[in-house]
Amino acid sequence: MTHIFEYPHHFVLENGAILPGIRIAYTTYGTLNAQKNNVVWICHALTANADAAEWWKGLVGKGCYINPDEHFIVGANILGSCYGTTGPLSINPQTQRPYYASFPSITIRDMVQAHILLRKHLGIESIHLLMGGSMGGYQALEWAVMEPQVVQQLFLIATSPSESAWGVAVHTAQRLAIEADCTWQQPHAKAGAKGLKAARAIGMLTYRNYETFQQKQTDPDPEKIDGFKASSYINYQGDKLVNRFNAYSYWLLTKAMDSHHLARGRGGDLIQVLQQIQIPTLIIGITSDILCPIAEQQFMVQHMPNATLIQIDSTYGHDGFIIETEQITRSLQHWLP
Repeated sequence: MTHIFEYPHHFVLENGAILPGIRIAYTTYGTLNAQKNNVVWICHALTANADAAEWWKGLVGKGCYINPDEHFIVGANILGSCYGTTGPLSINPQTQRPYYASFPSITIRDMVQAHILLRKHLGIESIHLLMGGSMGGYQALEWAVMEPQVVQQLFLIATSPSESAWGVAVHTAQRLAIEADCTWQQPHAKAGAKGLKAARAIGMLTYRNYETFQQKQTDPDPEKIDGFKASSYINYQGDKLVNRFNAYSYWLLTKAMDSHHLARGRGGDLIQVLQQIQIPTLIIGITSDILCPIAEQQFMVQHMPNATLIQIDSTYGHDGFIIETEQITRSLQHWLP
């Protein structure tokens, strides 16, 4: 069940803009034990929601390694999303109308500041395991730097300490697709929907890879001249996202990913900032990932004093972080004390 935490005070963003109060949608499983040392906090990626048992099936939930019988599992929807936390579709209390395009720019750091407010609201003083993949890993890394005394162990998969030029370029192409939609920035929730479908199509090319498409989407009929499987698949994935997400949030959140850099405002030296993260950390890289390639995880483990790197093979590319749950489970079982 998803709950709502209302924060009625001004929330100051990293860029100086102020939101006149925020709400955070969150989900919990299990019970906080008497020692308050069984918290597993899961940070989600770009288009997911607060319910990790829903989107990280096989890793989180009843009968899984991260299970409510042992752990108090917390997931919070990120600032700027369209799944219950304050974002572009929320009502601006100053105008009594949805923000839409007027919603201010946010950063990964802003998302974590909101998470910290929720942590305090829930009475959580220590996080036994903080985990996240892809954009969720961006949040987990920021949190580890911001509250090193709170986070006891860190699990990162398919992620990096700063957004790459490749990632910025991909996101820019996606936003260009949204902006090319003639309905973009119109004052309604469906503005930019066709552009969002195109943006998702671009994204799918980086979430998977050449090998995956060749294996799964190659047509067996050499006589075919139209209606190809790969085209149908891309259209299907685009429609599926449009039916459950929002172009305003997608545009805003890709901008937030572009802002990700652990050393911003901390001296500018990424290596020095990584060296300050003393928390025991498991880092998993996926060999076929072209969006957050293995070199980014290798860079982290070289400079984080207590980090361990495990590489897993998968044909699913970046999406392997939510698909390869058996391999992820084995890695966690081997690493966690």
